[in-house]
Amino acid sequence: MTRDADMRPWSGIVPQRELDIYREAGFGRASELGSRPALLIIDVQYRTVGTERVPIEESMKEFQASTGEIGWAAVDKIVPLLNLFREREWPVIYPYVAPKIANDYARIAEKTPGLMTPQGRGYDFVAEVAPRDGELKLPKRHPSAFFGTPLTSYLIDMGVDTLVVTGCATSGCVRGTVVDGFSYNFRIAVPEDAVFDRSQTSHAINLFDMASKYAEVAPTAELLERLQQRA
Repeated sequence: MTRDADMRPWSGIVPQRELDIYREAGFGRASELGSRPALLIIDVQYRTVGTERVPIEESMKEFQASTGEIGWAAVDKIVPLLNLFREREWPVIYPYVAPKIANDYARIAEKTPGLMTPQGRGYDFVAEVAPRDGELKLPKRHPSAFFGTPLTSYLIDMGVDTLVVTGCATSGCVRGTVVDGFSYNFRIAVPEDAVFDRSQTSHAINLFDMASKYAEVAPTAELLERLQQRA
């Protein structure tokens, strides 16, 4: 499947001169997927999308950190990926924001107090992509799914060589997980329309940076096609 260079998420945001510089410097080359992928669904909870498919401003009235219909659009792209991984019996892992306790407040509460106290169903997994029995739920209290968790040990035990990273937020927990996974020498794929962020500018710039340095960034449809070719 050929990607349209004029239709990437960062098209019209990253200046052409900078795109040319990155290309001439040898950044952003395509990378292969491995033979044993795992799907990470990061922080896809009602606190990040809301319980209704409404514009972000309306959704924020329910949960301050919600992205509303921006997040729901990504959920719709995660669904076929999740179906494929379950059909193939490949690992599915849910790094998620656990409810905060007093000792967790520290820097997070100073910088992003809106993330601290979602009410009602905020911490519940979104039903359309919620974990089934036997799928790994991984509570985390920092952006990267690797920091302070046994994720690396689980991946090694399951023989995983490739991480398909989805969820929220592109510029935060997704990016932190991608950089750490890359640092541990896993192959990384990011479906560009199955991750989301409350800032579309930040979403685009971070996808560009991850595509340039750390991950194979492509539309969900393209990655699905490539994954379906795996044994």
